[in-house]
Amino acid sequence: MENNNVRVRFAPSPTGPFHIGGARSALFNWLLAKHSQGTFILRIEDTDTARSTRESEENIKAALQWLGMNWDEGVDVGGSDAPYRQSERLDIYRQYTEELLAKGEAYRCYCTEEELNASREEQLAAGKTPIYNGRCRHLTREQEEAFLAEGRKPTIRLRCPENTALAFDDMVRGHVSFDSNGVGDFIIVKSDGMPVYNYGVVIDDARMGVTHVIRAEEHLSNTPRQLVIYRALGFAVPKFGHISLILGKDHKKMSKRHGATSVDQYRQMGYLPEALLNFLALLGWSPTDEEEIFSVEELIQRFSMDHVSKNPAVFDIDKLNWINFHYMKQLSAPDLVAVTLPHLIEAGYVTEPVDAKLQEKLEAMVEVLRDYLYFGAQIREHAKPFFVRPEVADEEARAMLAEETTATVLAAFAAKVREAEVADAVTLRAAIKAVQKETKIKGKNLYAPLRIAFTGVMHGPDVAAVGAILGKEEMLWRLEHCK
Repeated sequence: MENNNVRVRFAPSPTGPFHIGGARSALFNWLLAKHSQGTFILRIEDTDTARSTRESEENIKAALQWLGMNWDEGVDVGGSDAPYRQSERLDIYRQYTEELLAKGEAYRCYCTEEELNASREEQLAAGKTPIYNGRCRHLTREQEEAFLAEGRKPTIRLRCPENTALAFDDMVRGHVSFDSNGVGDFIIVKSDGMPVYNYGVVIDDARMGVTHVIRAEEHLSNTPRQLVIYRALGFAVPKFGHISLILGKDHKKMSKRHGATSVDQYRQMGYLPEALLNFLALLGWSPTDEEEIFSVEELIQRFSMDHVSKNPAVFDIDKLNWINFHYMKQLSAPDLVAVTLPHLIEAGYVTEPVDAKLQEKLEAMVEVLRDYLYFGAQIREHAKPFFVRPEVADEEARAMLAEETTATVLAAFAAKVREAEVADAVTLRAAIKAVQKETKIKGKNLYAPLRIAFTGVMHGPDVAAVGAILGKEEMLWRLEHCK
């Protein structure tokens, strides 16, 4: 699809934290635009005045920027189709509404909520699909004036053609067709003058020249109404692609019970944006080989809607952790400190500003802990022994401390540390070997007591490296007080 006329958009409603599902939809649009040297537009659909907030909009924009998905046109950036917030485009929608009313394609509906509910219940009772019964389809001017005199505020409905196949070829699902008789005349403008979602999105997509609409599967049911609007307004219909839902590992729709659901939560937990982007790309898109680690450039080069599956995508946190671990391993020590520092501060282990001496300690520490960190927040658990003197609560560790050889090892090693002029990792490894040679104690009985003294647990990173970071005085204190 090498077409630089490709124009896609991501058009979220700012009604809450930016969901992972929304990020995946944005990513597929962004990848298609970049792959095709096209244009990625960010539009904000904020006509739900009761729920939309600027705070949510800022959250969405910040998350997109953090993930590296910068937009070519849209809010804050501008463009030839500004404004890019629906709440600022009401005059545009009004013009089209007047046009549709003048052509007889739309009409004012004065039905009350109670009347509509009664009609719906009646149709359900008769075993029919509930659609609008057309009561206001052919009102006279006198009838409209009578309703207005009652204080009724009309909605605007669009006439839906009867006995028509509303069909399109979906980039993911193939040929899709709906019977217009199951749609009925539907509301395009609410009684407060606000356009409904389907109406505003069609006008905006058409005016902004959107050529491809990639969105979640749940929008599939909106498409027949949108096709009717496109035809009524004489707009060209874009190519649609409805991507699958994201499910939890239990194959139920992803929700809070599956863990974090918003992009910001993953950012706060210390996941890397390039790792999350890589992971999101694999939720529904499959490369032609078994490879799973892709740079942004590789994703752009290889992405194609031809390889997007209509089967549900499973959000596997273990896979995300594996991918993030890969990217964490690539970080330099200073960069790894930068990722973990907010969590060390939050835990109370570190306060800012970080001087050169502390920075050196932190870089040494993250190098030692690198193999244990799948995401940044895990530093809190693993770094604790470097800042807090440990308590031995683990039964396995307590059993080791009770071994006859333990006191011998701790005393012998403490003597070597006292004698050492420099307590670096190389010196400490030599000291451990010397203790082994002198005491004839080796293996677990040699290393475990030292690790317990330093960290409170039997298993963990290299003992000598940990000791070097603790320093001579702290090592001696812990060796002497380990009981």
